[in-house]
Amino acid sequence: MNDYFALLGLPRRPWLEPALLKKRFLTLSGQLHPDRVRPGNAEEGAAQRSFTELNAAYNCLREPNRLLRHLLELELGAKPGELQQIPPELMDLFVRVGQLCREADGFLKEKDGARHALLKVQMFETGREWTEKLKALQQTLHSKQEALIAEVKDIDAHWDSVSQRASPRREEVLRRLEQLYRLLSYFARWSSQIQERIVRISF
Repeated sequence: MNDYFALLGLPRRPWLEPALLKKRFLTLSGQLHPDRVRPGNAEEGAAQRSFTELNAAYNCLREPNRLLRHLLELELGAKPGELQQIPPELMDLFVRVGQLCREADGFLKEKDGARHALLKVQMFETGREWTEKLKALQQTLHSKQEALIAEVKDIDAHWDSVSQRASPRREEVLRRLEQLYRLLSYFARWSSQIQERIVRISF
């Protein structure tokens, strides 16, 4: 199992400051870029693999939910299990996201079928209204994500003491990080679904 924290030379913890992570990635990218190896050199393949792995590490650790999944996998020795059911506290939001996405899909189908110029103008105006509705829900999701990330940062502030195997709170903290990983994964998925529809409406 690859340790992406170690690959980037960063401590294994629940939160990494985005600016620090990006700076570290850019520094290592400059050092490991395959263009630094002459074509045909025996090291060319190894350089490409190292660079690909570095990109995979950065893409994983820059997403809070993916960072937590990777951390839990390293700490527990196995990937955290996936929930098959929506947690009760997210059910109302799940219904809102699903309903709005279905309604937006109905509008998109109608928009795609519009052929007359006047109808297209009307669709453009309606599309702006749908975009506003989708962005409002996306903002709600973003606010809830931020609250979860604030909790991750709070755990991170005490990580050095609670992450030790001898710590009596270690198991409890890892359980909570697993819950936060799942919640953040839901929000990331829903936000992505909404963004996809916003982009489709704009074209």
